Amino acid sequence: MQRTKKWFRDLFRRRVFITLLILLQLILIAYLIVSGSKRVLGINIFLNIISIVVALHIIAKKDKGAYKLTWVFIILVFPLFGGLFYLLFKLQSSTRAFSRKLKIIERKSKKLFLLSGDCYQDSSFKNKKYISEINYLQKFANFPVYKHTEATFLKTGESAYYALLDELTKAKKYIFLEYFIISEGLMWDSILEILKQKVKQGVEVRLIYDDVGCFLKLPNNYDKTLRKYGIKCHIFNKFRPFLTTVQNNRDHRKIAIIDGKVAFTGGFNLADEYINAYQRFGHWKDAGIMVKGEAAWSFTLMFLQIWSICNNATEDYTKYYPWKVEKCDVISDGYVQPYADSPMDKENIGEHVYLHIINNAKKYLYINTPYLIIDDSMTSALMLAAKSGVDVRIVVPHKADKKTIHFTTRSYYRDLIASGVKIYEYSAGFIHSKTFVSDDVVATVGTTNLDFRSLYLNFECGTCLYDASCIKNMKKDFEDNLKMCEQITLEDCSDNIVIKLLQDICRLFAPLM
Repeated sequence: MQRTKKWFRDLFRRRVFITLLILLQLILIAYLIVSGSKRVLGINIFLNIISIVVALHIIAKKDKGAYKLTWVFIILVFPLFGGLFYLLFKLQSSTRAFSRKLKIIERKSKKLFLLSGDCYQDSSFKNKKYISEINYLQKFANFPVYKHTEATFLKTGESAYYALLDELTKAKKYIFLEYFIISEGLMWDSILEILKQKVKQGVEVRLIYDDVGCFLKLPNNYDKTLRKYGIKCHIFNKFRPFLTTVQNNRDHRKIAIIDGKVAFTGGFNLADEYINAYQRFGHWKDAGIMVKGEAAWSFTLMFLQIWSICNNATEDYTKYYPWKVEKCDVISDGYVQPYADSPMDKENIGEHVYLHIINNAKKYLYINTPYLIIDDSMTSALMLAAKSGVDVRIVVPHKADKKTIHFTTRSYYRDLIASGVKIYEYSAGFIHSKTFVSDDVVATVGTTNLDFRSLYLNFECGTCLYDASCIKNMKKDFEDNLKMCEQITLEDCSDNIVIKLLQDICRLFAPLM
């Protein structure tokens, strides 16, 4: 216990020091600009001109309207240094270098996704209603659709945990893990014991965890501790006390791969609150998906791409392909199409997957999301679907993990409910699932929240399902979950004018949350 308290104190002091250092940089920059402009009139005029030019550039730029509005507002409020701040955040060589590196890696591995063959024609013929989504993900985003895959919906973090433990014990060649959050406790400690055993058995174990996600979760230099056990480990985008936008792009993915034959993803991280061994906000409701068969290879390549970024080196990915000798004999369970999203390519794949499902819905659309902070295009799509007769239902948490974000989420209720969208709050605690299910034929399970950070700033992933039997399980889970929810009415949204004003201000800064 004493030892645990010591590493926590050391970690906390380090994190606080880094945070204060960044704040000092911001204050120093603002002070130098303001003081300089007061002494020299020309500097004042020059900075205002820069802000005007930058504001015009932002307006003309092809970007999300919410981002434009936020930046232009900042420049109007702080004309002296608003424009300079924008340039500081957008014109950084580190971000461009990161993006170039990722493009090279993705280009080299593009063809490897189809090592098991191409079932695009077959899937398109059988899923004519969703041919546009299948086509977008495979032909444009380069994430193929797979047959010979069994998909199992994991309706709680606990069920995902036990399934993961079971599959980890079966590993013979390699285990790849990529998670936003890892925290010492029952869940991680039991997984770590299996990983140690597998290393001794000659299984290659690799782990990636996000530095910001584990900001106050793990001891300093925990990667070195894991390497002592024989686990190959990298920290994604290590946080440094300098103003750089690349540090705003976090690895929010949750991926576990066993031998390239089995893969997991979903909302659950490797920490006790996800399996309700530790409760912070009441009952934690999460969801995941386990795929067995050819589609697991897509997740393997996603992991190896990020590993190459962290490792700063490429390798022969084909040596991890599991079906070189034996043929994949998994019986098809509909069609499965894993996908990943990167903030570096400006292609919002996660958002487009959601929009395709919304726009194609005819009977019903059921959504679970921990946050509901969306831009005009997503809001309009949901409202139009409801107005067109689609039964649109969205479940969000009742108990907040982040009060400001939950407060902002509630600001979207009025317009959505007025258009016919049914909003529910999960009364039992916190819902962390990120699922869409529609018309008994299409669904997606993944890591992407309905907020600006997930949709546009983080590395994310998910799985599209077409005509898979587990889609019915997802629908039933949603309907069962409604019994623990409270439906929100327009009367519930009739806040006073002060609350509405505060919510409007929060929505203005939503892209920065």
